[in-house]
Amino acid sequence: MESSRNDTKNRLPVYTDRDGDNSVITNKTGNKTILEVKNLCKHYPEFSLKDVSFTLCPGRITGFIGRNGAGKSTTLNTLLGFVHSDAGTVRFFDNDPDSYRQRIGYVSGGIDYYPNKKLSKITEITKGFYKNWDQSAYLRYLKSFGLSEDKTPRELSAGMKVKYALALALSHGADLLILDEPTSGLDPISRDELLDVFMDLRDEGKTILFSTHITSDLDKCAENILYLRKGRIEADDTVDNLIKRFKIVDLDATLTAAQENAMISRSRNRNGYTGLIRSEDSGLFSNSRTPDLEEIMIHLEKEKVNDKQTA
Repeated sequence: MESSRNDTKNRLPVYTDRDGDNSVITNKTGNKTILEVKNLCKHYPEFSLKDVSFTLCPGRITGFIGRNGAGKSTTLNTLLGFVHSDAGTVRFFDNDPDSYRQRIGYVSGGIDYYPNKKLSKITEITKGFYKNWDQSAYLRYLKSFGLSEDKTPRELSAGMKVKYALALALSHGADLLILDEPTSGLDPISRDELLDVFMDLRDEGKTILFSTHITSDLDKCAENILYLRKGRIEADDTVDNLIKRFKIVDLDATLTAAQENAMISRSRNRNGYTGLIRSEDSGLFSNSRTPDLEEIMIHLEKEKVNDKQTA
């Protein structure tokens, strides 16, 4: 998806890997990527996606987070071609539409199938869309996921429906999986089982973009994080690096002027309040601790104290 946008001075030029490997893109820094998004924009009357840029590296799980209305669905829909962007570029693999669309698998936690059709019938229709369909791989994934083709979607749990969608996606050779809230509505045990599946797929070399509100899932399985806030990328980093940037403090006393100035935001809990600070300010407090992704996201979504910038 090309754009007429002229502000290209900060963009990295890309070219297909010189060794002839069309499974990745190599930019001028020498980094290999599966997906490269540059300055993606989409404008609606009450919302705008603003200059969203990021890359996905092969064989990693990248979490995609942000509150409702932040622009995650708009971003994913634009990547998949369901929505046309107003500006920016999206480049998959070798950027040949006939090739890269065969190598992307999309799995949504809210996907609906014909409830009374056997899985065998649904699969028979689905595989006609993919020239690289691998029936032996499909049967192997069915066995691995404990699925029977004689079942109907009505007979499957929410978790098993997601596993069936994964089996379909993986059986046409998908190298990139785009997961949109795949664990939403699942019980903790079923979620944990699916996260194990995602990590197994990563270990096989698959690349995963995992959009979710359940940030604890990403604490377990993701290496990288994209945090979208009000249509802009607020953070694009490894999970470990993002967590290292901040500390949580319990607020149980009057703050000094220096402590107040260090505060990024406050959030109420049953024992009072917690505050988010930068790690370099932790020496001002006696009780700082390491946050998880959920705490970071909640605090960054709060009104910023003293209009402090967080990034």
